[in-house]
Amino acid sequence: MNIGLIGAGSWGTALANLLAGNGHSVRIWDLNAELLSELDADRENKRYLPGVKLEDAIDVVGQSAEALAGADIALFAVPAQHFRSALVGAREAIPAGALLVNVAKGIEQGTLMTISRIADEVAPDVPYAVISGPSHAEEVGRKMPTTVAVASRYLDKAELVQDVFMNEYFRVYTNSDVIGLELGGSLKNIIALGAGITDGMGYGDNTKAALMTRGIAEMTRLGVKMGAWAETFSGLSGIGDLIVTCTSMHSRNRRCGIMIGEGVPPQEASERVGMVVEGMFTAVAAYDLSKKLGVEMPITESIYRVVQGEVEPRAALTQLMQREKKHEREPVR
Repeated sequence: MNIGLIGAGSWGTALANLLAGNGHSVRIWDLNAELLSELDADRENKRYLPGVKLEDAIDVVGQSAEALAGADIALFAVPAQHFRSALVGAREAIPAGALLVNVAKGIEQGTLMTISRIADEVAPDVPYAVISGPSHAEEVGRKMPTTVAVASRYLDKAELVQDVFMNEYFRVYTNSDVIGLELGGSLKNIIALGAGITDGMGYGDNTKAALMTRGIAEMTRLGVKMGAWAETFSGLSGIGDLIVTCTSMHSRNRRCGIMIGEGVPPQEASERVGMVVEGMFTAVAAYDLSKKLGVEMPITESIYRVVQGEVEPRAALTQLMQREKKHEREPVR
């Protein structure tokens, strides 16, 4: 198939290689012209995915319209806060009949919209699918066994993505819970920030396990309130992605959190990571959503207040530990 890929970050580059290796034709474009020039000259993304050579079947192009010309799949691998502008800019170039596939994880600040809802607003006539799950670009780029899920309202579109992406090291499961898959992949970044913060403060496995377990509980509460299935958060995009993002040093969110826990101001920590730390943005959007929808999310609220500079990490953790008593299995409605 012909794949037009918008976004040449680490994840976009890893997926371009995967797809080209599967026998597909891939054209890749990015807003950063300097990055594209380096990518084309070096045949390697030395900024974001060093050590992984580009497949010969990948063409680096200078315009989004050139990337999308004749595409069967328009693959967007841009940060969530830039998805709207990227789609608006590329909308007229997406061919009739093409499938829009998104791999970004996040909630748009201000509108509080997930990526699928932005796509519905900007390109309502283009069918949409989202890929999510525990999938570090650094490992996919090196062909390490990885499993993800793809969700679409249309089963045949999800199955198409499954066929196009699957190979001996990349396994894809289908799902029809689009909002659940998106929220799982987005909200876990907030918990990963928290996991990094506790690591930076010198706490151990008990603390991280508690944060992850109670984190998935509040992720599920918000998801169900927004129309997702509770079961989705027990799958690859929920607990699967949560585990990998909270425990790996590949995780930008965890690395950023570690620095915050060590005393680095949140904004400076984010800048030191050198790539977009989605959890910093999603913490704000998820906090706003929880207040708007009346969903109790104490961990998210605490992390939001830390990244906003309203409270120090140790004080936030103390406040969490000293909350009123609760029953573990509160009903999810």
